[in-house]
Amino acid sequence: MTWKYVAIVILSIVLKFTHARIAFEKLTDFDFPGTTYYSVKNLSLYECQGWCREEQDCQAAAFSFVVNPLTPEQETLCQLQNDSNAHNPTAIPQRSSAMYYMVKVQLRSDNICMRPWAFERIPNKIIRGLDNALIYTSTKEACLSACLNEKRFICRSAEYDYNNMKCVLSDSDRRSTGQFVQLVDAQGTDYFENLCLKPGQACKNSRLFQVPRIGVSEEKVAQYVGIHYYTDKELQVSSEDACRLACEIETEFLCRSFLYLGRPQGTTYNCRLFHLDHKTLPDGPSTYLNGERPLIDRGEPTGQYFENLCEKSSLSSPTGQPDSTLPVVFDTVEDSSINNFTRTDANCDKTGTCYDVEVHCKDTRIAVQVRTSKPFNGRIYALGRSETCNIDVINSDAFRLDLTMAGQDCNTQSVTGVYTNTIVLQHHSIVMTKADKIYKVKCTYDMSSKDITFGMMPIRDPEMIHINSSPEAPPPRIRILGARNREVETVRIGDRLTFRIEIPEDTPYGIYARSCVAMAKDSKSTFQIIDDEGCPVDPTIFPGFSPDGHALQSIYEAFRFTESYGVIFQCNVKYCLGPCEPAICEFGRDSLESWGRKRRSIASNDTSEENTDEEDMNISQEILVLDFGDEKNSEYMKSEASADFGDKTVTIIEPCPTKTSVMALTITCILMVLIYLLAFFHFYVKKWLQPQKTII
Repeated sequence: MTWKYVAIVILSIVLKFTHARIAFEKLTDFDFPGTTYYSVKNLSLYECQGWCREEQDCQAAAFSFVVNPLTPEQETLCQLQNDSNAHNPTAIPQRSSAMYYMVKVQLRSDNICMRPWAFERIPNKIIRGLDNALIYTSTKEACLSACLNEKRFICRSAEYDYNNMKCVLSDSDRRSTGQFVQLVDAQGTDYFENLCLKPGQACKNSRLFQVPRIGVSEEKVAQYVGIHYYTDKELQVSSEDACRLACEIETEFLCRSFLYLGRPQGTTYNCRLFHLDHKTLPDGPSTYLNGERPLIDRGEPTGQYFENLCEKSSLSSPTGQPDSTLPVVFDTVEDSSINNFTRTDANCDKTGTCYDVEVHCKDTRIAVQVRTSKPFNGRIYALGRSETCNIDVINSDAFRLDLTMAGQDCNTQSVTGVYTNTIVLQHHSIVMTKADKIYKVKCTYDMSSKDITFGMMPIRDPEMIHINSSPEAPPPRIRILGARNREVETVRIGDRLTFRIEIPEDTPYGIYARSCVAMAKDSKSTFQIIDDEGCPVDPTIFPGFSPDGHALQSIYEAFRFTESYGVIFQCNVKYCLGPCEPAICEFGRDSLESWGRKRRSIASNDTSEENTDEEDMNISQEILVLDFGDEKNSEYMKSEASADFGDKTVTIIEPCPTKTSVMALTITCILMVLIYLLAFFHFYVKKWLQPQKTII
């Protein structure tokens, strides 16, 4: 094979760098079969990619952003795979709409950029006649590393032939002009575009942004872009030129196009930046023709769409002479330490400031505590909620941000017990710079052990920080309320009461109660009111529990034991993450729900709940129940109450006399008067009948 400006020289060298670093290659509208071990909705693209970078088991991440035609808004789905066919050279990728498929790779280069991905991969394609260097290497990763490390020319693309272990490097890509650039089929060879280029290296010569001339109307293209493109960055600008400049200087990703929506109105964003253009899409310009409009049009402006265009390149060097730079051809040798990671301090920035970040997972919030090696000036805020969830920091080396777990103020995401958020440590009050740090915060609530763990990592750094934390669960309590919803301590038999088991509001937990008993004060008598399954034993005496917010309650009529005035209630309470499911209780032909059962896992079979390792929490409450006529035993009641009530004051209400008691008292008084009169009459009659003694 002949090569223009190419001489094939086979050299054996060992790579100068000694550590492999994590990077990603991305496929657009393609994906590979794999084993998904975790999926979550409504994450951003960068959160999804950050999770895969953080998880050691993650080999690939599939990120879809399908438009809901009724909203119309993009609904995202992030799927993490611990096994992917993307690493199998013989695997055939699948076409998929509105999909980014990101594959984790390890590259030996110090030139890996801190961008979401380093290369765009197009399977089974090559570009003809634009090769600058040929390298024989046994792995695709070594080929991509060679592209990043190339110094003789700017490597804009690479091709790797898996069968022949051949790597071709080129200073051209699909956007190069002045030469015939076309992707052609090549089974067993993949084409890769370098996305770690600096903005000024995106084109060989001048870089322009113009309306794409692709045979599709400008309005149709702009409308499709505004609805179906995933927005990499959104900002407010004063003019079209400002939006163009933002795309030209963007460094977080290689900006290929932008959409300007017109003059700013209020606080809405009017400039969207994208790493996509029509050359990135597998169907090219046909994509815009086949795109469907949503069912509901919200009337947003279509805007003007501009794409990156490279000016015609010159075949001569800057000196006017033909470019005679010879390519470099290598035959690389594998390094046995390919799985080592670069060890850098992820918690220090380029200003020399180091950050000690601690995360405390509470029952109602995530507390992020930051300490710095130098006084910090700036802001700490939740990504995407900089106005509603932030703290301004002025010359301080210790500060804290509390992330709410409910509501939209901090936009904390929750999926199956995992609460996540992204925080930003930003020096400037408005703009982000490379000196700023971004951390992913994750709290996992494990109900089996009641331990809370979290991992966090700077999104732009390859390291991952693991910290364990064990927060206290919110303590439950029993309250017994009277007719006016006031807590009572002394009641009468038959009073209508509300029995409540409560935990603090604004918590991710739910509760369920079972094995509840009522005991006499002397513990000689016990009556079970809720059985071990969470069902009421006798609903006529004590009905089952029903949910009331984060509390459980049952409305019953006061009862007591025969020989004791004090009634002690005791319940076994357990936690659920989220609402608990009710127990279905059967009573003859009737059935009712009682909240005495934990939400069962979908994956669980018929394993009994009694076999779990959950901790039981037994709580109790005492109440004094009186009946009419109990004033006769008031001294006994006072002594019984004082035994366990401590400083509580027990008030005994004297009963009003009844009609029967008044009549009985009246009859008793009459009888006593009659007896007195009879006795008095008998005494005088006896004295009158006695003969008088005569004294002589």
